Amino acid sequence: MPKVFIKTYGCQMNERDSEQVARTFAENGYTLTPREQEADAILINTCSVRDQAEQKALGKMGMMGKYREERAHVVYGFMGCMAQSRGDELFQRVPHLDLVVGTQKYHRVFEYVDQILTRRLRTRMDEVGAEMVTGRVEDEVVKINQDRVISARVVDTAEEEGSQNTIRDHIPRTDRQATAFVSIMQGCNMRCSFCIVPDTRGKERGRPIADIVEEVRHLVDQGVREVTLLGQIVNLYGRTEFPKINGKSPFVQLLEAVHEVDGLHRIRFTSPHPIGYRDDLVAAFTYLPKLCSHIHFPMQSGSDRILKKMRRPYKNEKFLSICEKMKAARPDLAITTDIIVGFPGETEEDFQETVACMKAVGFDNSFIFRYSKRKDTPAAEMEGQLSEQVKEERNQILLRIQEEMTTAKNARLIGTRQQVLCEGPSKSNKSRLSGRTGQNKIVIFDGEAARMTGELLEVQVEDSTGYTLYGTPMIH
Repeated sequence: MPKVFIKTYGCQMNERDSEQVARTFAENGYTLTPREQEADAILINTCSVRDQAEQKALGKMGMMGKYREERAHVVYGFMGCMAQSRGDELFQRVPHLDLVVGTQKYHRVFEYVDQILTRRLRTRMDEVGAEMVTGRVEDEVVKINQDRVISARVVDTAEEEGSQNTIRDHIPRTDRQATAFVSIMQGCNMRCSFCIVPDTRGKERGRPIADIVEEVRHLVDQGVREVTLLGQIVNLYGRTEFPKINGKSPFVQLLEAVHEVDGLHRIRFTSPHPIGYRDDLVAAFTYLPKLCSHIHFPMQSGSDRILKKMRRPYKNEKFLSICEKMKAARPDLAITTDIIVGFPGETEEDFQETVACMKAVGFDNSFIFRYSKRKDTPAAEMEGQLSEQVKEERNQILLRIQEEMTTAKNARLIGTRQQVLCEGPSKSNKSRLSGRTGQNKIVIFDGEAARMTGELLEVQVEDSTGYTLYGTPMIH
């Protein structure tokens, strides 16, 4: 039985896409392995939003080429955003690479891998000599070289209508799974000047509400109690395809429909955009109790001047207004955000406006990134590129501010009882359990994984170490 190893870099959407690919391999008789050295196929799902993720993926794939020395049939492939944007170029960077598959072709990955692998294994079994012979895999010439290894350079980065509907299946699990990601759309129409997502994932395309609800219902039947709805700009779901009804956007209609699924305890979504974050979505938090008291709400900058250069079509005042409306709708709301520091042309005054906005909102957590040039984006060609030293200095200032705010917020929870959804053993300490509050705060506690995973527990918070809470479940 062939084995496949899949490594994912980047966001939750990438993780969800990888799960769909893994499900396809499992359905067709492959075994998923966490050990790259024993795999017959090695796949990396790549992210292009930040340069660091691309460099990690390229480095990892380069190092894994050594496995072909002893196992000549191994198939190597890139899939995802970097594959979409770089295409053929990746074969020059990674000589042993066989396959490059874009973001609208995840459902084709198994077919391509299996064809290459089957041909290689059959060729070695037949002991073909050193002479050159040719075949075809999806119109790409493949050759048997002097080492009797079929080389294949297959690229598929074309658009495909309906591709958003192919990310719908999940890996069956023998252990209990409390949470799951659900992809509700693909693509983005916003064209922020720093972002290549519209080029790598295409235009906005939403799945039908009924299909999404059916997926959630199936997950709940398998024991899932919390779902996170995923979209590049999730609150713009369906705006070009589905009508408003009674003044409610398609996204709010979707939230209401998912909320009706029996057995589902919690709903999260990521990531919304200030544009399109209207009063119907704010109001949903007043009458849909399964919506968690947490939103991840990317700010990017607190400077109107920089927001305009970023092509973010809102002003800081608008962002702050939405935050205030959300806090009024759900008083216990936690807000987390994304911030890009050191954007081209960012002055000290611009930076201080970001600092002021951070403090005004009082974010529970922030994901802070130093600006890095991305291929074929307007920002990469802008004047006023800042030095790495300046970007790092400002990055460290924001990190310290956020750490102080988070530490203070979490310290105030000591001595309180929090409702926690147990997600199973902690990643850092398998002997303890981990879960999250409705505000998305991680809580570590003792207990039995088999009995508690997937359960909503009352946990007495006893300690905090900055970003993590520790407590004792109140079991009756």
